[in-house]
This record gives sequence, structure tokens and C-alpha cells, in this order.
Amino acid sequence: MTAQKLFLIISLFILASAVGAGAFGAHGLKDSLSAQHFATFETAVRYQMYHGLGILMVSIGQRLFQQKAWLFGQTLLVIGTILFSTTLYFYIGTGIRAFAIATPLGGSALILGWLWLIVGAWKGNKE
Repeated sequence: MTAQKLFLIISLFILASAVGAGAFGAHGLKDSLSAQHFATFETAVRYQMYHGLGILMVSIGQRLFQQKAWLFGQTLLVIGTILFSTTLYFYIGTGIRAFAIATPLGGSALILGWLWLIVGAWKGNKE
């Protein structure tokens, strides 16, 4: 399986699970969470959806990037999306504050991933 196909499949899974999480939140959690916790849950779903779409688009446009930068940037986006959203989901589900404290690591990976992809797009596919 090519890296492009793998990231395409991962992005589609991220998107499908974001829809599932959003539906679960709207129909199963809304009445059982505080307004603040529900807003945090919605943030996790929103970031998961946005970055799933971003990973999908960058997967489709793979040939436009310098390939090593594309691979590293995509890897950072996947790690960042999973880390950011799941730490918030776990925090909401367990109340353990350590999960929320780890969330910025996911956000940092997302920022670095997008910046790395800028470099990869700038360099273009010259390999």
C-alpha cells in the first residue's frame, strides 16, 4: 500500500469517527455534560473534522509536494489530530485533568504539520 493511499484511508476513518462522535455528543452526551464540557467536546469534534478534511486534501494533492516533507507533514497531522481530539474526549469522559494538559501537544503537532507542509509545497515535487 502506498503512503498516499494509507493517509487517504486514515483521513476517511478520522472523518467517519468525527461524524460518529458528533452524533454521539448531540444525542447521547448533551444532556449529561455541563455546558463547558459539552463545548470542549464540540471543539474536539470540530478539530477532528477540520483536520481530517485537511489530511484528505493533502493526500489527494500529494504530487504537488516535496515527498519527504509531505510524508512528515502528514504524519504530524495524523498524530496531532488523534492526540488533540482524543485527549479532550478522554478528559470529558473521565474527568482526569492530565488528559486536558496533554492536549496542547496535539495542537503543536498540528501547527508543525501544517508549517512542514508549507515547506513541502514551496519546494514542490522535485524528487
